Amino acid sequence: MSFPLLTATAALPALGAVATAAVPAARRTAAKWLALSVSLATLALGIVVLVRFDPGGDRYQLTESHAWIADFGVRYELGVDGIAVALIALTALLIPFVILAGWHDADPLETGSKRWRPTQGFFALILAVEAMVIISFEATDVFLFYIFFEAMLIPMYFLIGGFGDRAHEHGDEAAATQRSYAAVKFLLYNLVGGLIMLAAVIGLYVVAGNFSLTEIAQARANGSLHMATNTERWLFLGFFFAFAVKAPLWPLHTWLPNAMQESTAPVAVLITAVVDKVGTFAMLRFCLQLFPEASKWATPVILVLALISIIYGALLAVGQRDIKRLVAYASISHFGFIILGIFAMTSQGQSGATLYMVNHGISTAALMLVAGFLISRRGSRLIADYGGVQKVAPVLAGTFLIGSLATLSLPGLAPFVSEFLVLVGTFTRYPAIGIIATFGIVLAALYTLVLYQRTMTGPVKPEVAAMPDLRPRELLVVAPLIVLLIFLGVYPKPVTDIVNPSVKQTLSDVHKKDPKPSVEAAK
Repeated sequence: MSFPLLTATAALPALGAVATAAVPAARRTAAKWLALSVSLATLALGIVVLVRFDPGGDRYQLTESHAWIADFGVRYELGVDGIAVALIALTALLIPFVILAGWHDADPLETGSKRWRPTQGFFALILAVEAMVIISFEATDVFLFYIFFEAMLIPMYFLIGGFGDRAHEHGDEAAATQRSYAAVKFLLYNLVGGLIMLAAVIGLYVVAGNFSLTEIAQARANGSLHMATNTERWLFLGFFFAFAVKAPLWPLHTWLPNAMQESTAPVAVLITAVVDKVGTFAMLRFCLQLFPEASKWATPVILVLALISIIYGALLAVGQRDIKRLVAYASISHFGFIILGIFAMTSQGQSGATLYMVNHGISTAALMLVAGFLISRRGSRLIADYGGVQKVAPVLAGTFLIGSLATLSLPGLAPFVSEFLVLVGTFTRYPAIGIIATFGIVLAALYTLVLYQRTMTGPVKPEVAAMPDLRPRELLVVAPLIVLLIFLGVYPKPVTDIVNPSVKQTLSDVHKKDPKPSVEAAK
């Protein structure tokens, strides 16, 4: 029997979460180091998964299958394709940086005060989210996926509601109320989506007789399983609604700005760079594979919604006064690009969308974590409270600039390649939508450069005159992310080589081929 590598990759952070939570309250530092060690060990397993995956091999590799709830056809089935491998690697990579960046975010609020935070709980919850996200990327049983798709809401709820910005925590009941509101809104939106998906999961079982993604997809491909047109469309909508809430797609996005604003910067990164990727990933894995005809039927409406997300998110980002809300609306715009690429139904679009998931995770982590370091120094999220930071903290300002330029997809940085592929892939099939979507790039340049100008340039405000530059721990968090942004911006081939075969197979599932060019290349 081969070693269950996929199970180990998800089980390690889950066991680490239990062990971290069990550390005595007086040993907070030990809990931090334990959580960091577990996240690094998970990263090592993620690298092993990446190395052992063969892009030219079977569609699903490193598979595991065991009986679970046999009477209902539920199995413990795991397997990874190239898209899942890339996102598992992203998740395992980001969690150690999230833990390092939040090293002091759960420390006692006041020296000698009875007001305290469960430090162990903070880091245990982060590891629990990591475990659930990883197994969601691995699950090839629809019911198994659904369980962890929903279960990850619980630790995220406590991370949002229980741990906010330290600058707003000192006896501020209004801040606590806002944080609770954001956590409840996050939970309710995603629970509603999950309940609708549960109805669709049950409906899928009634039609197919099991929950195995591979068996259902194969039966659909060879004609042994036929779904009535209306049945397939209703099931597709049930799945897609839940994924669109998680993604988040306009108009189901309104929970995200509140959640990111009230969270600590590391938790905000966890939300948008890790958890939200499960939604867009599931569109590729489940919507397109299980319901190919319904996916094509819904494509025009989804493309319009994605286009609205791109423009709407960018426009609202331009007008934001809060740094975190600006990044949240920018992420809504970016997720619009990802969904646009998925449903453009072209190889360039879907490759770009998958690459965008990876690159957006890295760029948003870099920008948001540096913004978190900035906010922790000044004690304010408001853009107007800053000015002249680059003169007193040049390294902080420089890393903030690179993160901002990556957000606007500057050529030479990783998001540019993915955004370019999405636009090219969209334009070849839907030129009007591709043209309009490019305005999102113009607006991105506006909100990111204005943010940098107002916070980092100009006269030094008295409140930031004594602001320290990045400390060694903070540099250790930011520097690798900046290096990755530059490396993948210049050389994205390592990621595209992994995801492209899976993208071609997904296109084959929906019986789509790339449009032929209107002008043939010269021979």
